[in-house]
Amino acid sequence: MSWWESDDDEDEPEFDEADIRVRPNPKANRPRTKTRPAYTQAITARVLGVDRGRYTVLVDENLETEHEVTAARARELRKQPVVNGDRVDIVGDSTGDDGTLARIVRIQPRTTLLRRSADDTDAIERVVVANADQMLIVVAAANPEPRVRLVDRYLVAAYDAGIRPMLVVTKTDLADPSEFLANFAGLGLTVFTSRSDDIPLDIITADLIGHETVFVGHSGVGKSTLVNALVPDANRATGVVNTVTGRGRHTSSSTVSLRIDVPAGRGWAIDTPGVRSFGLGHVDTANILKSFTDLDAIAQRCPRGCTHLPDAPDCAINEAVAAGELGEQGVARLDSLQRLLTTFSERPTF
Repeated sequence: MSWWESDDDEDEPEFDEADIRVRPNPKANRPRTKTRPAYTQAITARVLGVDRGRYTVLVDENLETEHEVTAARARELRKQPVVNGDRVDIVGDSTGDDGTLARIVRIQPRTTLLRRSADDTDAIERVVVANADQMLIVVAAANPEPRVRLVDRYLVAAYDAGIRPMLVVTKTDLADPSEFLANFAGLGLTVFTSRSDDIPLDIITADLIGHETVFVGHSGVGKSTLVNALVPDANRATGVVNTVTGRGRHTSSSTVSLRIDVPAGRGWAIDTPGVRSFGLGHVDTANILKSFTDLDAIAQRCPRGCTHLPDAPDCAINEAVAAGELGEQGVARLDSLQRLLTTFSERPTF
């Protein structure tokens, strides 16, 4: 008898189904599902600020029951940035009482999105603000000196996002800004000028009512000072310019939405930290041209792939401006467009 015919299996253990052990699901008591709750009872709110994973949101905006709520981002949104200006849906405790915490479960579709790409000074692409319809670029006439290229990059980002840019020049009592402003004569920008001892608050406020305006500017130009003047209870920190480097010290460390409330109406001022560069790697150059409606119409006659730069062959815009179709203003407009198109492809050197 061979060994496999032996009935001697007394040393072999016997098993049945009761002996099988199944490792429990380490994350839950039941398998995860891709089906997510509908959150039909969610409340829509405006994001006013972000601080270390906690979001200050405004509920019941413009109603008598308006109040602020602290919220956290839901797990399903962990890969989606929630930024200042977003309209979000929240669930949970929305009373705003001390110690309560709501949960952001959904981001409403955005109308605009202002962002800056990674560059030599910042390795991360950053979303600046959502749903703004205006950008107020703040520069100083002196101390620190105005930087044309940085303003150009702000303008490119605004045009790409579909945001209306405006310009305010502060500290005009220290220097005449005329030469600097001549660089933007062809853009049709709304320009405000402000002295250290005389800020035209009424004029600036009139253009902010009914709008969500993001304030941008180099550190030390007086942006936070302007915000504090427009919103008296803002209490944004202000600083001074280093007399050796000529650079301002970063005082605003976070982006915050502040309500402008005057008898003529309401608006939102969105104050951002001062930056010394503004990456444009995400920009679509077609959006820049669309902002120059008169030149964009002529560009329809350009050959495919035309760059619209001075050396572009058979460029209809160059030919039309040279022929005087748009008058003297057309020359300035084309110069501004070409400078912005060139700025888009340049590395920031501030």
